[in-house]
Amino acid sequence: MSHTPALDTSARLLKLLSLLWSRRDWPGAELAARLGVTRRTVRRDVERLRLLGYPVSATSGVAGGYRLEAGATLPPLLLDDEEAVAVAIGLRLAAGGAVAGLEETSIRALAKLEQLLPARLRHRLTALHAATVHLPGRAAAVDSAALSTLAGACRDRERLRFAYRDASGVPSDRTVEPYRLVHTGQRWYLVALDLLRDDWRTFRVDRIGAPRPTGARFTPRDPPDAAAFVAASVSTGPYAFTARVRLAAPADAVAGHVPPTVGVLEDLADGTCLLTTGSDSLDALVAHLILIGVEFEVLDPPELADRVRATAGRLTRAAPARPTDGFRGRLPESVAGPQAETAVDRNDLSGHEPVGRDEQDGLGDVLGPADAPHRQGRGVLGEHRRPPLLRQPGPPRGVDHAG
Repeated sequence: MSHTPALDTSARLLKLLSLLWSRRDWPGAELAARLGVTRRTVRRDVERLRLLGYPVSATSGVAGGYRLEAGATLPPLLLDDEEAVAVAIGLRLAAGGAVAGLEETSIRALAKLEQLLPARLRHRLTALHAATVHLPGRAAAVDSAALSTLAGACRDRERLRFAYRDASGVPSDRTVEPYRLVHTGQRWYLVALDLLRDDWRTFRVDRIGAPRPTGARFTPRDPPDAAAFVAASVSTGPYAFTARVRLAAPADAVAGHVPPTVGVLEDLADGTCLLTTGSDSLDALVAHLILIGVEFEVLDPPELADRVRATAGRLTRAAPARPTDGFRGRLPESVAGPQAETAVDRNDLSGHEPVGRDEQDGLGDVLGPADAPHRQGRGVLGEHRRPPLLRQPGPPRGVDHAG
């Protein structure tokens, strides 16, 4: 069945619109070749798009062409399959309430989009929504209007005034030159130059009240790397203890254990890396260092080094050497197996020696080398030299001498 001219024109308009969206500038001759029509037909089709509300600008001359501009109203959009799915997922996440005020709007937009989706895409989204459960986080939702105001001021380089409440709840009025918004996955932060303090600062957006542009424009003065600046601020700034620890691995190898909001990693020339992190709890710092899973050396603060040594002692006492002979000493073969090593043969745990690599809890890889030299009293677990191994009289290891 042949298409009517009206249908052919409509299909060509949709294709033209898709081309204009895919690239910023299009020469008229190239559009005509893509559509299989003359340049005169392209001009008529562009005029039809303008009548439908699409702001298409044109330049004359031999090199003249067309560009789809931003308009005063939002015309209908053309999305391919993957774009439609991405928009739907984004709307679903926005409906979860991370940004206050967008929940209802997101649900309305999602309902409209799902109604128009082809069956193949609707099935994909239905499966995703049915299998996904939203677990609200502890982070406070940010106000969508405030977020838009901050973003606009960053874009327009316009000074802002707002009320701010710090971590202690102390209120203050700030005038800033906003630079970037940073989203960490849980919270939004504004990186801005605080004019009163004449210094770059990080502001939690959920603590910002009534932001208002002043109308004064500015040029950014030596702005920092926004993401790195926020990572350093939130991982060390607000805490009672700031730790500097050398890790015996390159930064890439341990990055999975140190998110940007937890610490900052810096590669060193000898293949190790420097971790800078913070906490209000020395025990929390020790636990984190152990769980990273590599040898480490505490550089600062001395209190952390002391706590590391104390923890090493507690761990050692928690896993005493197993007895080795007689009714009180020898493990039954049914438990230990004929090839079992004695704890004393493997390791003397009487000092600060960490739990050995053979132990099931696997902390030997974390708590530092057994024969590491004493490093000026700073906290490498197992920094004391290993005492001579103690041997028990009897048959060689692995020989069953029961009975």
